[in-house]
Amino acid sequence: MTESPRDGVQSWTESMSARDRIRAVAESLREPRSVNWISEQADAAWSTTNEELQDLVDQGQLRRVEAGETTRYQPDYTRLLFEEIRTLIEENTREELRNELAAITEEIEEWEATYDVETWEELEQSLADGDLASAELRERRDVIAFWRENEEDRHLIKHALELYSDVEAAREQMADVADRATS
Repeated sequence: MTESPRDGVQSWTESMSARDRIRAVAESLREPRSVNWISEQADAAWSTTNEELQDLVDQGQLRRVEAGETTRYQPDYTRLLFEEIRTLIEENTREELRNELAAITEEIEEWEATYDVETWEELEQSLADGDLASAELRERRDVIAFWRENEEDRHLIKHALELYSDVEAAREQMADVADRATS
């Protein structure tokens, strides 16, 4: 018996409440989706889904997008970006971020040399080469996925490093205010 994608989703969501399932689906959206679609994916009642989505919009976690007569919802990608950057800063020292940036750059340079390309897009174009065996195609496809992920991570780490001093200063200012309030 084969397992459908929904079966896999249901197994990890069985212990979650309907509202938790709705939030999990909403936070993973890659494109705007309707209440009906989210309700179906979360295996939750339409009314509960609609109410929870409205709460998420009110909290600033989702955005409402009007598409004709249909209302769709998507994550607030700007907020998600800043949350990721904040997490990087809170969980890593500057040196750790610099080291990760260097490791990513080194790995990308190795791929550039190995495949004689400058970008993952060029490597992707090489997939059409009729001389490649299936194992080589799979390997290149995997490298492309890792390369793209590395590019995204590198971008986030660069932002985190650019903002590191500002975040530290803001934390110090908050600590000073808290100290004065308790003194």
